[in-house]
Amino acid sequence: TLDIEAQEDLEKAVYSYINDETKVETAAIMMNPNTGGVIAMIGGNDYNKSEYNRATKAKRQVGSTMKPLLYYTALESGFTASSSFTSEKTTFTFAGDKTYSPNNYNNTYANCPISMAAAISYSDNIYAVKTHLFLGENMLINTAKRLGITSNLTEIPSLALGTEEISLLEMTTSYSSFANLGYKVEPHFIKKIVDSKGNTLYENKEEKELILNQSLTFILNEMLTYTYNKNFIDYNYPTLISLLPNITHKYSIKSGTTDTDLLKCKSAKRRVTEVNNSYFDCVEVNYNADEIREKSKTLEEQIQRTDFEISKLNSIEFEISL
Repeated sequence: TLDIEAQEDLEKAVYSYINDETKVETAAIMMNPNTGGVIAMIGGNDYNKSEYNRATKAKRQVGSTMKPLLYYTALESGFTASSSFTSEKTTFTFAGDKTYSPNNYNNTYANCPISMAAAISYSDNIYAVKTHLFLGENMLINTAKRLGITSNLTEIPSLALGTEEISLLEMTTSYSSFANLGYKVEPHFIKKIVDSKGNTLYENKEEKELILNQSLTFILNEMLTYTYNKNFIDYNYPTLISLLPNITHKYSIKSGTTDTDLLKCKSAKRRVTEVNNSYFDCVEVNYNADEIREKSKTLEEQIQRTDFEISKLNSIEFEISL
């Protein structure tokens, strides 16, 4: 399934911003969402130093890239893009006097009701947790399993914020169902194996199953363009507004940040690309997200330029019709 041109461009985009002093490991997968075929992949910075494939084997917290799965679940349960919850500093109280107090990035809150569309644009954590608890914590797990995520997920409030560990390959597969408007595909690396005589020893059967409501998937894809939509500039900024000057086509994009990782998931009609930049050194895991950005001077630039370079492969391939 490998596309040599796509692989070369992906490597160029990533390795151009990696040097011997880089402490951040990069993993990336590019998948054809219509077949599940992996057309390009990076498992780490340097194979000579580490043969561990972080794209397929590593399981990391996925952060806010979990939210599109939550919001599809909400749409399927009767929510609309205008459904609102109040974005404010909140402490959730549960049985046994247990509490949970998530924060928005930079502690920025609307302090008034916001729509689902705005919550996606700003990646509002309070809205996400309220939605998750309103629906029932098992609902997001059911959607994740339907989309092909096989990692163990727990019914906890923070699941909506991506605190459970999932592989990059699993997340890419789940986003493929958004890109192809609702079909489940099986990720694979080999199309066909033949012997020296031309006999077929193995051939992958590309089977697709419609598992999502196509109209609701269309709405979700549209809302994922609000992450860089300048019309949402208000008390807060869309999370990916810095990408806007370089965006020439319509993309559905979601980013995610944890204490040790930065992720970008970009889905389009014929390509789904996911990039994960992570600290794997246990010495580094005490850094918070702000310290990661400070200590890894090229991290944000690396992720952004990866997106831009990949999109140059063939602009029509990345255009999504909404």
